[in-house]
Amino acid sequence: MDQDIAKPQDRLAAWLASDMAAVNELIRLRMASEHAPRIPEVTAHLVEAGGKRLRPLLTLAAARMCGYDGPYHVHLAATVEFIHTATLLHDDVVDESERRRGRPTANLLWDNKTSVLVGDYLFSRSFQLMVETGSLRVLDILANASATIAEGEVLQLTAAQDLATTEAIYLQVVRGKTAALFSAATEVGGVIAGAPEAHVLALFAYGDALGIAFQIVDDLLDYGGSAQAIGKNNGDDFRERKLTLPVIKAVALANDEERAFWQRTITKGDQQDGDLEQAIAIMARHGAMEAARKDALGWADIARSSLAELPAHELRDMLRDLADYVVSRIS
Repeated sequence: MDQDIAKPQDRLAAWLASDMAAVNELIRLRMASEHAPRIPEVTAHLVEAGGKRLRPLLTLAAARMCGYDGPYHVHLAATVEFIHTATLLHDDVVDESERRRGRPTANLLWDNKTSVLVGDYLFSRSFQLMVETGSLRVLDILANASATIAEGEVLQLTAAQDLATTEAIYLQVVRGKTAALFSAATEVGGVIAGAPEAHVLALFAYGDALGIAFQIVDDLLDYGGSAQAIGKNNGDDFRERKLTLPVIKAVALANDEERAFWQRTITKGDQQDGDLEQAIAIMARHGAMEAARKDALGWADIARSSLAELPAHELRDMLRDLADYVVSRIS
């Protein structure tokens, strides 16, 4: 088997190829604008940048695994991708990022105003799509997820640069800004398929745990992954003074000298040459990276165990393997 196809997300994409083609076509149609041609220009830059489309794949997989044979899983998958793309456009403005998926960000190529307004447009399009399913419960789930994502981003702003930020607050942020869309993506797949409530709950639990594991891995890779692997510059979280899980663990165990280092670099933003390397050394000294890795593995275990509630299916096996693959990047 080809090495790429051996990856769980690529096996999912191959199994769901016809559905995903319909999703991509719907995305192209709905990101068009008769009166503002800049909208499809900006959207295409990000949507067509080679992203894995993991979230819409989760929606399609959940629906098909639950026996759905109607058309609206395509609408929901496109909805999830539009919400995700809108949040990326907004995030890059907030973080003043210059790279996304290995390419210059939209706010760098155009400007912040364009990125924010196009993000707003995509949010509006996502609500149009979800309404077309005719399911009030689907609308409730995705509307709540959208609000939770925004809430998580604001919480991250208030917790940023605050060395008193705890692992509990970090988990709340991650559940908001990342896991909320993962869990909504899987949950609405089950709902649109009319799956039993126990299966819908299992799909939600899977998406929630997978999203948390995914974010912890991303946070770890920022301090040890290649720029190609993470799609942004190595050490960006440190330079942006984000209190991610390995840093929070290291701060909790810091001695006076180390706490002074974190106060200077994170709280005050006074960063100098060699500080990133010193931060990594401090985290290694306290085993913070390994502890965060174990947390990610634990969430992947929860994701896998959640699938046990669902009926046997080839797609269920791929979702199980996906949980393993997400954390294999740091194993």
